[in-house]
Amino acid sequence: MKDKLDIPDHNLLFRSEPYVQQREGKKAFEAPCSEQETAEALAYSKSSEYKDKNFARQSLVVNPHKACQPLGALMAALGFEKTLPFIHGSQGCTAYFRSHLSRHFKEPAPAVSSSMTEDGAVFGGMSNLIDGLENSVALYKPEMVAVSTTCMAEVIGDDLQAFISNARQKGAISDELPVPYANTPSFSGSHITGYDSMLKSIISTLYNRSGIQAAPGSGETTGEKLNVILGFEPYTGNFAEVRKILAAFDTEYTFLGDHSGNFDSPATGEYSYYYGGTKLADVPKAANALGTLSLQKYSVKKTMEYIKGTWKQQTVSMSTPIGITATDQLIEAISDLTGLPVPAELVDERGRVVDALTDSHPYLHGKRLALAGDPDLLIGLIQFCLETGMEPVHIICSNGDNGFKEEAEALLATSPYGAEATVYIGNDLWHMRSLLIDNPVDLAVGSSHLKFAAKDAGVTLIRVGFPLFDRHHLHRYPIIGYQGALNLLTTIVNTILHNLDEDSSGFNHDLVR
Repeated sequence: MKDKLDIPDHNLLFRSEPYVQQREGKKAFEAPCSEQETAEALAYSKSSEYKDKNFARQSLVVNPHKACQPLGALMAALGFEKTLPFIHGSQGCTAYFRSHLSRHFKEPAPAVSSSMTEDGAVFGGMSNLIDGLENSVALYKPEMVAVSTTCMAEVIGDDLQAFISNARQKGAISDELPVPYANTPSFSGSHITGYDSMLKSIISTLYNRSGIQAAPGSGETTGEKLNVILGFEPYTGNFAEVRKILAAFDTEYTFLGDHSGNFDSPATGEYSYYYGGTKLADVPKAANALGTLSLQKYSVKKTMEYIKGTWKQQTVSMSTPIGITATDQLIEAISDLTGLPVPAELVDERGRVVDALTDSHPYLHGKRLALAGDPDLLIGLIQFCLETGMEPVHIICSNGDNGFKEEAEALLATSPYGAEATVYIGNDLWHMRSLLIDNPVDLAVGSSHLKFAAKDAGVTLIRVGFPLFDRHHLHRYPIIGYQGALNLLTTIVNTILHNLDEDSSGFNHDLVR
C-alpha cells in the first residue's frame, strides 16, 4: 500500500513556519507600528468621537457596497444567447469584472477587451476597438457583440457609435451583426446602472433592426406571452424559482435577459463559450407580449421606460419579491397581466411557508438587524424583516437615491418594528462599522464585503446579496418567492439557534427548540 500523500490543506499553508518567518522578516522594511500603537488606534476607531469624524468625511470612500458600471453591463450581455461581451478599455479592468463575477458564481465569465494602453489613452482607442471586434468575431463567432466602456475610454471621450460605424465600413464586422453599445463610466453610477444601460441598448438594438411594429397582446403566439425581467440578479436560483411559478400558471413567457445558464452550466467535460441566454429572435417579438413584469425596479429604470414608451405595453415594476407579502404581490401581478387564476399549488405552498414562519417566530421576534445591499434587495429585505417581527436598525445603500430612501422610510413607517431604523444612502461599509460598534445589533445581513465590519463589531453576518466570495453555492438557492422566504427563514433562525448554543452556559441542556 502506498503511503498517504502528504498534501497540506491550502487554507493552512501560509500559517506554516517558513511563511511565518518570511512575514516577520519583512516587518523590518515596513516601519511597522508597535503593538501598543496598533491597539490604541484600534480602540480609538471604536469610539464615539471617531464615529462622528467618520460620518463627517466627504472626499474619501472606504469599502463601498457597490461595483462599477461595466460589471453590470457584462452581466446584461451574458443574458442573451451567443453574445460576446466586449469591454472597450484596458485588460486590467476587464479582468476585474470577470474575476468579480467568477468568484461569486464559481463559473467563468467570458469577455474580451480592446486592450487599450497608454497609446490609446493619448491618441484614442478606435484602432483598438476595430481590431478587437474583427479578431473577436473571427475567433469566437458570436451572433451579437455587446460593447461597453471603462473609465479610460470615457475620460478621453471615445465615440462608440462612430467607432462601430467605422468598423463596419472597414469590413471588420458585417452589417448583419448586431452590436449594441452602452457608455458605462466607472466613476459614476454603479453595477446596476451599467446593467440597465446595456439591457436597454440590447433590447432597442434588436427591436429596431427587426422591423417589427409593436402590437401588445395582438393574438399572435407572442401576444400570449409575458415578458419578465429579473435585472441584476446574483442568484441563479431566483431564475429557477420564477420559472417554477410561471409553470404553475401554465403561461408562456420570455425572460428579457437570462444569464443563469452562463453562470450555472453543467460540467460535461467540454467547455462552451456560450450557454443559454434569451434567444435573440425572441427579443423583438417581446414587443407583442401581453405585458412586462420587472422584479427589480431600481436596476432597470431606463429599460422599463423604453418598453412602456416604445412598446406601449402593460408594465409592472416591483422590488425583489422577498417574503410572503412581496411574493403575494408577484403572484397577483402575474395573474392580472395574464388574466389567469392563481394556481392552487401556489396557495398550498404559501400556507406551508406561513406555517414555518409561525414555528420560528419566537426566535425572530425582536431581533435587531443591520442591512446592506442594492436598493431593490433592501426593499425586499426590509419587508421580510417587518413581517417576521425582526427590527431593521441600520440600513446602508451605497448606490441608493432619494427615491429609494423615501420608499424605504415609508415602508418602515408602516410597522412598529421599523421605528428604530435609519436609512443611509451613499454611505459605505466603513460607516456601517461605526454604526455596528456604537449601536450593536443581533445580526448583520449583506454581502461578503460586510464581513470584516461585522467581525470588528462582534456581530454575526448573514450572507445575502452580491458578491458572495467566502461561501459556496448560496447563489443556487432562491431568496424570492415562497421557497425563497423559507430559505431565508431557515438560514436566519438556525443562525440564531447556533448563537444561542454558543452563548449558553454549561447548565443549559435544552434540546427542544
